[in-house]
Amino acid sequence: MPDSFRVVVCGPASWNHLIVLDHLPEPVPHMQFARRAWHTAGGTSAGKALHLAELGVDVRLWTPLGMDDDGGRLRGLLASAGVLVEAVDSERTERHVNLMTDGGGRVSLYVSVPSAPSAGALGAVRGAVAAADVAVIDLSELGARVLENLAPTHPPLWVDLHDYDGSSAFHEPFLRAADTVFMNDDRTDDPWELMRFCLDQGPRLAVCTRGAEGAVALEPDGTRHEVAAVPAKVVDTNGAGDAFMAGFLAATLDSAPVAEALQAAAEQARVAIESEHLHPALGR
Repeated sequence: MPDSFRVVVCGPASWNHLIVLDHLPEPVPHMQFARRAWHTAGGTSAGKALHLAELGVDVRLWTPLGMDDDGGRLRGLLASAGVLVEAVDSERTERHVNLMTDGGGRVSLYVSVPSAPSAGALGAVRGAVAAADVAVIDLSELGARVLENLAPTHPPLWVDLHDYDGSSAFHEPFLRAADTVFMNDDRTDDPWELMRFCLDQGPRLAVCTRGAEGAVALEPDGTRHEVAAVPAKVVDTNGAGDAFMAGFLAATLDSAPVAEALQAAAEQARVAIESEHLHPALGR
């Protein structure tokens, strides 16, 4: 991959406590025993940066971090995996407790969230985005604030809409600003219709992941692409979508056409699925 490619990823990183249960808790007082539990890095932007770094992309992660123990753990863990972290000062580091089942059920409890970014921090992030070759702007208060006053001339923006349903007001500025959008099919019965709606708002490519059914992509001229999920030994599905997007972006930077990029993305998703971390490098 050419050394000139610089990717900025802007958005959340968190310190997570993952707890696997036989079943998700019912809304009544009771006691359950965890089958297993561990702490690790989380956050959609951290996941993308980890996989991009492993794929040889020159990537910088701009994310809110506090000067607390959780922030220190995140800095060290991400750095050990080859991710260059540019911390946006926050009063606290984001922290989650994720209750999960082997069947894919999940409840995410937000224990702490970052404080609002300062004007100076926003200016620094916007400057980094403007100087990059590609910028990934993830759903977050930081991402939304960066988009508010982004310079008219900026690099291509890639946005992960996650479980977008086609009507969420929070997602709209991200969708309108994007050149390439990713999403999953959790809130749609027709991913092709959802992707067509997204393309009508301005992006030049839409990609929708479908879990075990693989993924699909749609170009503005109506060209459709599909890829099957790569068989995997499922350990933890957290971060699979972030790994998929990172694999697609890395392949695109290497000039791969959409069909080849989809295949590379599916292969990268397998890497995340077969690890109890966002990327296996965090467990080494």
